Amino acid sequence: MRKIRVGIIGGTGLEEAIKGAEEVSIHTPYGDINVAIGELGEERIAFIPRHGRRHENPPHKVNYRGNIWAMHSLGVERIIATNAVGGIAEGLKPGDFVVVNDFIDFTKSRPTTFFEGPKVVHVDMTEPYCPEIRSALIEAAKEVLLERRLGIKIWDSGIYACTEGPRFETPAEIRMLRMLGADVVGMTGVPEVVLARELKICYATICIVTNYAAGMQDRVSAEEVSEIMSRVMPAVIKVIEIAIKRIPLERKCRCGL
Repeated sequence: MRKIRVGIIGGTGLEEAIKGAEEVSIHTPYGDINVAIGELGEERIAFIPRHGRRHENPPHKVNYRGNIWAMHSLGVERIIATNAVGGIAEGLKPGDFVVVNDFIDFTKSRPTTFFEGPKVVHVDMTEPYCPEIRSALIEAAKEVLLERRLGIKIWDSGIYACTEGPRFETPAEIRMLRMLGADVVGMTGVPEVVLARELKICYATICIVTNYAAGMQDRVSAEEVSEIMSRVMPAVIKVIEIAIKRIPLERKCRCGL
């Protein structure tokens, strides 16, 4: 199979933008992974729906290792992800985009590494998210949001707190995360970013604020999350399409070291 430069991992709605998509099954040590291969803009890309085609995999049961291994098997060097998040930081509002630059891991039960012995590897996470992809996403988002006048904002940095799920967080947990410096909270960003680094794949994500975090609004519902994601998904797709064009062909970041 011809090498694919860019992979996308995200949720429902993204697959509809991929032209001529052909689903292939990639065998990995962690199970077979279904990957859609097609065109986004002028780029041949690989797409994996993180939660499955029918949204059947809850956050703590996603096959993160299988997904990243499948991308690696296809020769993918860059991964762009999307994540639905709750807004913690002051000023964030539903619909806003955040291109995070760091994370805090509060997951509990999911496997987080490919290296479980006898080989031991300690990867550097000083800069978890690829600066080249982040820059491309930020500039693309500025362009798309200015053109479409959606009344939402692009935040060019932020700290992502990853919780186990599938339940939403409590108000007390959100207060704790705020004190620790978290700007947004989600359930799927880790261990994806870590596993990508272990296989020397550049990785960055565009987070979509779908709600105010617990304690900052009356209640948090899955329906609200879905509604916001559906509303902004066309803009997200356009941002990714433009960003891919702006990512340099030759990697000059440190992600692959």
